[in-house]
Amino acid sequence: MRHVTFAQLSTRKRTLARSPRRTGVPARRGRPGAVFPGRAHGHVPGDTRTPREHPDMTTIATTNPATGHVEKTFDELADEEVDRRIGRAAETFAAYRTTDLGRRAEWMNAAARILDDEAGQIGAMLTTEMGKTLKAAIAEAQKCAKACRYYAEHAAEFLADRPADPEAVGARDAYVHYQPLGPVLAVMPWNFPLWQVIRFAAPGLMAGNVGLLKHSSNVPQTALFLEDLFRRAGFPEGAFQTLLIGSAKVERVLRDPRVKAATLTGSEPAGRSVAAIAGDEIKPTVLELGGSDPFVVMPSADIAAAAEAAATSRCLNNGQSCISAKRFIVDGGCADEFERLFVENMRALKVGDPMDEDTDVGPLVSEQGRADVEELVADAVGKGAAVLCGGERPDRPGWYYPPTVIGGVTRDMRMFHEEVFGPVASLFRVDGADEAIALANATGFGLGSNAWTRDPAERELFVRELDAGQVFVNGMTTSYPELPFGGVKRSGYGRELSSQGMHAFCNAKTVWAA
Repeated sequence: MRHVTFAQLSTRKRTLARSPRRTGVPARRGRPGAVFPGRAHGHVPGDTRTPREHPDMTTIATTNPATGHVEKTFDELADEEVDRRIGRAAETFAAYRTTDLGRRAEWMNAAARILDDEAGQIGAMLTTEMGKTLKAAIAEAQKCAKACRYYAEHAAEFLADRPADPEAVGARDAYVHYQPLGPVLAVMPWNFPLWQVIRFAAPGLMAGNVGLLKHSSNVPQTALFLEDLFRRAGFPEGAFQTLLIGSAKVERVLRDPRVKAATLTGSEPAGRSVAAIAGDEIKPTVLELGGSDPFVVMPSADIAAAAEAAATSRCLNNGQSCISAKRFIVDGGCADEFERLFVENMRALKVGDPMDEDTDVGPLVSEQGRADVEELVADAVGKGAAVLCGGERPDRPGWYYPPTVIGGVTRDMRMFHEEVFGPVASLFRVDGADEAIALANATGFGLGSNAWTRDPAERELFVRELDAGQVFVNGMTTSYPELPFGGVKRSGYGRELSSQGMHAFCNAKTVWAA
């Protein structure tokens, strides 16, 4: 197998392979409640040595997307400290795997209470680090609390032995018994920096696994908070640890024999790399990669409701969500009405300071992220597409980009094939459901999909034929602890959430007894 390294990967969009930001800029004081004291540059727990003393170490920075200012810096962990933490995870697992489920549930419910009680402070931290609106960041913390409670309540049910018919297999007793795998590496992105970790950590910890988190290098405060969250909730010291490292060190961690599995949410190149390395080591993985979700609208739909949901979905998280609708495919019988209402709704969204309550769309995560979006828009316009609204960056500090609708997108444009990770919608007109489905499936992605129709036959057609991990009918695609989440094709494999998210990192052991 070809040797693959994270350091060779692209740095575009949600790619988790970029190296940590190197900076000589002094740390700036963040907004109140946005940082956690005692974790700043030179004070990362477990490693007080500096890059000057260890040239192989780098500095990781929090940069506020609304201002471009460096808020705080952190030292990357040295190799010796990474090895020590992996060892601690393995030692903790040996005892933790046998802890009583009721005890784990107590700790998980305690984590939920912390998330709810400190949602405002946590939200300010998320907003400062990656730019989502404060109201969305607070909602993310509250959603995480719900997921923690869900798994605390349902873990016993999900992990219960599943009996088989003993007579059918010639046994006195036969059943499936679920056991944890061990330390699991989670490589996570910045766009939902709390939720995407919790949806792995809550089922994983309740199943008896322990976690090692390599978070995106631009959200180090969130990464450190997550380790602190589970410690404060009562979990053993090594049950969930953050590895404050750059992407170049991920392969070494994944190849360590003490690490038993990996989960990654991120870009397609990062997913390929993790899958290749894990495959070489024969370790299970779950990958949730990019998406370019279709949003199909038929004449029988409530067009006003569809247009409102379309704008909300496209600009969710400032347009930086893998399951945001990105390609709006509208039947010609309702295309004029939908386009008018959709453009009106997109124009009505307020772009501004993400800390302000009335802001709908904050900045993109980075200057490069905005440049990527602008590049895709310029390519489409240069090849004949029309800008129906937006399309020009506002004249203000920070990495802002306005809600934008592009019409006339064709197959020769990059936007047709690539995920646009910003508040930009491409609008298509089709003739009938069959043409809509063909266009919806004309992509390598297959994460989520939306269909708007009141026709029962059309509904069944879309459910059956849309090639995606999820189909939402007359509603906006989202994620729930109760439902499995994941994609097909280039959007990854495996499932998070629901019972499937817990079983993904369990050994389903067959037990047969005569």
